[in-house]
Amino acid sequence: MITRIQHKKKLFALIVNSNYKKKRGVNFFSSNDLPQQFGYIYQKKNHVIQPHKHNKRATKVFITSEVLIILKGIIRVDFYDLKQKYLFSKILKKGQIIFLLHGAHGFKVIKEVQMIEVKQGPFKKNMDKIRFLPISEDKIKIK
Repeated sequence: MITRIQHKKKLFALIVNSNYKKKRGVNFFSSNDLPQQFGYIYQKKNHVIQPHKHNKRATKVFITSEVLIILKGIIRVDFYDLKQKYLFSKILKKGQIIFLLHGAHGFKVIKEVQMIEVKQGPFKKNMDKIRFLPISEDKIKIK
């Protein structure tokens, strides 16, 4: 159900397969120590989620993580280390979710894609990203 993408003991990504919807209750895919949590909630009719509010607290975020939910299509995710060295690629299809945490990444749309992206804000266009050239197509390794 969940594939962990790791490189040199660092968690680069979690990939949640489309069959995640089967478990009842509150099910988080990410662990409590990560800078972003995401999960799936499935409850029966008339279940009550108690009203609540979230406390104000100072949190330091040192990396921007993001979650992509593939609604339609197919994308290839290319993983790189922090020195911009290509590692390998994964194919994602409709219904899959990826949580990108460490390292660097790029994407190629294989089949017209629609997806939702969730990440920490605020986004500072000139400060949040370092862009670099992608790996050539003849060197792609799908794992």
